[in-house]
Amino acid sequence: MRGLHADTGYLLYRLGLRSGQLFNTFLQESGLRLRHYALLRFLATSEGALQRELSSRLGYDPSAIVGLVDDLEKLGFAERRPSPDDRRSRIVVLTDDGRAFLRDTDEAGLRVTNDLLQPLAPAERDALHTLLQRVAEAELNS
Repeated sequence: MRGLHADTGYLLYRLGLRSGQLFNTFLQESGLRLRHYALLRFLATSEGALQRELSSRLGYDPSAIVGLVDDLEKLGFAERRPSPDDRRSRIVVLTDDGRAFLRDTDEAGLRVTNDLLQPLAPAERDALHTLLQRVAEAELNS
């Protein structure tokens, strides 16, 4: 097992799986999955996004985005609006109910993260977050 843990990519993969399991467990009661949560979090950082761009921004298959947005729309957490630049395109925006859901889940999400990162000191958690953010931004900009 030591050989696999020497590979940073594999460690990220394993920790990503574990993080996903923890988040899905906490989201289970709401009927949502981590992919829904990720989409909501992304929408919370923007004024909306073209539906066709969400797949590249989140790394999900375009057909999966349609289903995720459908699910969030049924719950009233997101809505599709006509794009002001192209009436044939739709912008997906977070609703007030979606914002409220995220606020209500902030504490539980923080508990999940704290459980996963429990072995690290606060300064180490901050350093890890900064490094992962740098890698993620580089990936998004490539």
